[in-house]
Amino acid sequence: MCYMPCSGALTLPNFSEFPVPSPAFLRAWTVEYKRPGRLLRVHQQQLKECKLGKRTEICLEPLQKEEYLGPQDVLLRTQMRLPGKRAYALPMDLVWDTARGWTAGSLRQRVANFCSLPVEKIEIAKYFPEKFEWLPISSWNQQITKKKKKKKQDNLQGAPYYLKDGDTIGIKNLLLEDDDDFSTDGDDARRGRQNLLTLGRKESQEALRVQSSDNFSGAEMPARPRGPEASLSIRVGSFR
Repeated sequence: MCYMPCSGALTLPNFSEFPVPSPAFLRAWTVEYKRPGRLLRVHQQQLKECKLGKRTEICLEPLQKEEYLGPQDVLLRTQMRLPGKRAYALPMDLVWDTARGWTAGSLRQRVANFCSLPVEKIEIAKYFPEKFEWLPISSWNQQITKKKKKKKQDNLQGAPYYLKDGDTIGIKNLLLEDDDDFSTDGDDARRGRQNLLTLGRKESQEALRVQSSDNFSGAEMPARPRGPEASLSIRVGSFR
């Protein structure tokens, strides 16, 4: 990992092949589980000021135009569902200003404006790539009735969404397609393989447990040492 300003990335030998006019045409990400993780926002900030670990990997994403993200901006990857198909169009970046809060209603309105659709005619869901699952982001007013609970949970940063920079948001146009399915055929296949691997691991662990139990019960127990024989005396009394 290089401890240098993000602008210093332009001087790296391999980067001289890319025509990048300024750091504003770059995004810098940490790499987590082979995917972009944390977005490093301040271009002139030293990487050592970001409190990164010594083995942290950094990847750079070239941009077509300059980008200046504020502290309240969240960068999301949006994908429009193709009607009649279990597939999505190519991803498009969306910048969401969370100054008014990380609420489902705010995000839905931003996505609706981005797609030029009425907010009541869209459904959105967050993609969890590690599970190959889509979790719909519904209106909190429809899900939660108690005001205290609503106030506590109406924040997409918390459970169950944990929304952050770089997350993928699927968009469904209800004018063309009205169902609850966000998954693709590829998601189904990957989940199936994942379930088989999980089942195989459980069966292997159970087999090892049974084998270990059989070995323990079949092992000969050491004989208990016999103590010295005690002397026995019998006294016969007179009953006459």
